[in-house]
Amino acid sequence: MIVAYDGASFAGWQSQSHRNTIQDHLERAFERVAGAPVRVHGAGRTDAGVHALAQCAHVDLANKILPPARWTEALNALLPPAIRVMRCQYVSDHFHARLSAKGKIYRYRIWSAPVLPPFEYRRAWHIARQLNLKVLKKAAKHFVGTHAFAGFAANRGKPEQSMVRTIYSVRVRQKGPCVTIEFDGDGFLYKMVRLMVGALVKCALGKMHVEDITARLYSGKLGPARFAAPAEGLFLVRVRY
Repeated sequence: MIVAYDGASFAGWQSQSHRNTIQDHLERAFERVAGAPVRVHGAGRTDAGVHALAQCAHVDLANKILPPARWTEALNALLPPAIRVMRCQYVSDHFHARLSAKGKIYRYRIWSAPVLPPFEYRRAWHIARQLNLKVLKKAAKHFVGTHAFAGFAANRGKPEQSMVRTIYSVRVRQKGPCVTIEFDGDGFLYKMVRLMVGALVKCALGKMHVEDITARLYSGKLGPARFAAPAEGLFLVRVRY
């Protein structure tokens, strides 16, 4: 399944006891259609408030009771309007939404203007000042490559097998007051994109030196004064297989 959602009203992807996550809503819908509990496996866990244009997920079904188009229709009839299955297809038993993924693309949106339009509320980080785009682009280049990103990761409660990730590209664009930063990488650690954006914006506002980013990357340590950009500006754009 390719799933899109506005994450503002949900507690992230991962199932929780209060049952208001993307995974919980999908599993409830599947159970009603399939008549039995079904585990939904996502390509990754987006945080509370984070959005997705094309999250990928899979389920293992006992039998093909419906054609793919009917699954899309049936699930969307049961899901909240802010969650939509965009399309479904049957795949090989060897496919796994998370383990088969080769990379992800994330986009972060910043609204750099005195006033945030109401339709951008909870879909962009509002910064009422002008950002120095030249500095932002210069700083962003330092993330490209293979690094130990411990200095740009948060503790999820259990240790990661490896802090090393490869960022293929970071693209910074501006259209009017909207600044977008797009990260293409082989994988991302917990809160990694938001911590990278936080550092980039600090540089663009003159509150941090570009050299501080490289120092944190090469040290491979957490470092002081880290700041994670708000969740509402972050979108999972695509999962690559």
